[in-house]
Amino acid sequence: VQLQASGGGLVQAGGSLRLSCVASGSIVSINDMNWSRQAPGKQREAVAAPTSGGSTNYADSVKGRFTISRDSAKNTVYLQMNSLKPEDTAVYYCSALISTNAPPRVYNRYWGKGTQVTVSS
Repeated sequence: VQLQASGGGLVQAGGSLRLSCVASGSIVSINDMNWSRQAPGKQREAVAAPTSGGSTNYADSVKGRFTISRDSAKNTVYLQMNSLKPEDTAVYYCSALISTNAPPRVYNRYWGKGTQVTVSS
């Protein structure tokens, strides 16, 4: 199983980027596809994650600017990032709970390698 994130790059403040993360391999079921980020010298922080109730939790710093979405048919999760700020500069990671076996399913968390987002002022 692999998670491949893409879509990062260099953008000016106020700009937008759309990150994608595709899960591939012998996948039976995927849950909790989410995004986190790690800025230089800082701990990794959650950016956007679905809740068990069907809503989404966003970091306070990105609320109203970032939107997570998922295409289950393509095993893909997206992160639309608008009104980007220099403080959004970080490596963005996707992760997911993935089962590779038939029921009773066992889920393991997998992480992608990350994609760099740099926002210039």
